Amino acid sequence: LPTLTNAYLGTRLYRDILHVNGVYNGAAGDTHRADIPSPVNVRMMLPGVDGLAQTFTLNTQTGTFSHVLQSTDCAAIHQIYAHHSLVHLMAFSITIQRSALTTQPITVQLQTPFVPRSQDLDLHRGPDFQGAHYVYGQTLVPEVEGGPRPTIHMLWGPVPPSLTLGGEERERSWEFLTAVAESEEEAKRSYSQGMAMVATGSLHASHLHAWARLWQGCCVDLDGPLPLRQALYGCLFYLLSSIPPQENPGFLFHGISPGGLSNGTQGEDYWGHIFWDQDTWMFPNILLFYPEAARAILGYRLRGLEGALHNARDQGYQGAKFPWESAATGREVCPEEIYGEQEIHVTGDVLMAFEQYYCTTQDQKLFREDGGWKLVGAVAQYWCSRMVWSQEEQCYHIKGVMPPDEYHCQVDNSVYTNAVARRSLNFAADVARDFSVPVPEEWVDCAKKVKVPFDGEKKYHPEYDGYSPGEPVKQADVVLLGFPLMHPMSPEVRRNDLEMYEPVTERDGPAMTWSMFAVGWLELKEVQRAQSQLNKCFSNITEPFKIWVENSDGSGAVNFLTGMGGFLQAVLFGYTGFRITRSSLRFDPTFPDDIHRMEVTGVSYLGN
Repeated sequence: LPTLTNAYLGTRLYRDILHVNGVYNGAAGDTHRADIPSPVNVRMMLPGVDGLAQTFTLNTQTGTFSHVLQSTDCAAIHQIYAHHSLVHLMAFSITIQRSALTTQPITVQLQTPFVPRSQDLDLHRGPDFQGAHYVYGQTLVPEVEGGPRPTIHMLWGPVPPSLTLGGEERERSWEFLTAVAESEEEAKRSYSQGMAMVATGSLHASHLHAWARLWQGCCVDLDGPLPLRQALYGCLFYLLSSIPPQENPGFLFHGISPGGLSNGTQGEDYWGHIFWDQDTWMFPNILLFYPEAARAILGYRLRGLEGALHNARDQGYQGAKFPWESAATGREVCPEEIYGEQEIHVTGDVLMAFEQYYCTTQDQKLFREDGGWKLVGAVAQYWCSRMVWSQEEQCYHIKGVMPPDEYHCQVDNSVYTNAVARRSLNFAADVARDFSVPVPEEWVDCAKKVKVPFDGEKKYHPEYDGYSPGEPVKQADVVLLGFPLMHPMSPEVRRNDLEMYEPVTERDGPAMTWSMFAVGWLELKEVQRAQSQLNKCFSNITEPFKIWVENSDGSGAVNFLTGMGGFLQAVLFGYTGFRITRSSLRFDPTFPDDIHRMEVTGVSYLGN
């Protein structure tokens, strides 16, 4: 079933829990999104009505889910939405319409399993407020010892067991609100504001207006196959549902997890933790259209800098090491130690997002005043401390890592890890020069001399030292050198990398993989080979609501935003050839034969 989220609240249809962005319960590797009981989990029925037809519809233009029960005499319509701009509100309405000339009362029954209890919150009942029930409570266990335990405050309008349209009435609607916040004041303010808008009939209209503005600023229109267009709009909808509302710079955003805000309870969808999925796979699409939302994502990483500094110290290194899995503090919360220790490329992935933002916006304030430069310098310092000099090869090595291909661990000189480390150091040096700050010689030396494995005879990049051609690969790894890293290489080498790794990459692996192969073939103008790779993604899309699963066999995260992000990049950076560089935003379009026209509206570059 589809998800309903905004930047703060999220749930799945007909699920008895919802989540709040940034609110976790549990220590270290056990920390997970706190389950909050959901008052919006309501089902409606029309008992005793013959010939009843029902439809379920997700309107991606308006961010509204509808369930309709229709007979020859009447219709009952249930609409539910997470308000896009008033992010502390979720709402649903029940509308009964009479379509025949009868005067019998029409009764809709409502079923709700709601019980105000949670396995993650110590909930207490407070006094009713403006007719709404009220509970509040803290999470039970902090992420780190002595750390904060957020308090959740929730108000909701009581749901009766039935609603009746009187014999003289033709149509009537009832609206029900739920307000959730981390302060009593904000919860009550949001509920009052929502109820005032209900009274004037403007609450849902304001939600529709927010979505209309969102789509006005972000439109990708294809003259091509319907399944491709539907997949594209589905990906955009679910990703846009997750970003902060426009013109709300004070909103503290807490990142996007692989399964989104609707998922992440204990044992589900990586516990709602934030990975490189956000920075590498989702962020570029958001940046292209909504740089303010992209800045809010970077703000999450900035607030986690102290945690990243702690992670580096904890492993005996300098600077900042961003966690493989992040929650509220920026400290490592991966439940399996090997990933947190070895999958260090995430630190470079985080900085690459900062670099893309810097090149696209030239937002000096973020870097000079709001902590960006401190983060850049700390990442550069980490990479330098993580490298060791090889006297034999006369270059720097990075040893004992896990590359993006998680089938291999404890390898030396992962080509992706080392290349992203070089890019981090080059970016740090560039920013230092822009700010007239002396560039540490160590940064320049390490960037210049770090080993990036290359087989000069076969003219391809081995995944790591000792990689043997033909070894199975879990997911996109070496192919990421061409995009998004834009590591310098000839077309011949780019082709060889694609041909070397395509047949050995796990066919049913993570959904974002084939998008990057598609981008590579589009760079080489091999449109049929590109399309054959992109077509593999469709096996990860479930019908009818275009929900992605992580792996094509149905396993892994559900509502897999990472896969959607990769798919969008194949269109927005593959078909168009968009590339963000230090000096320009360039493009070089390449289309398969069945795409005749493409229009991209709302691209933002240097404030334009």
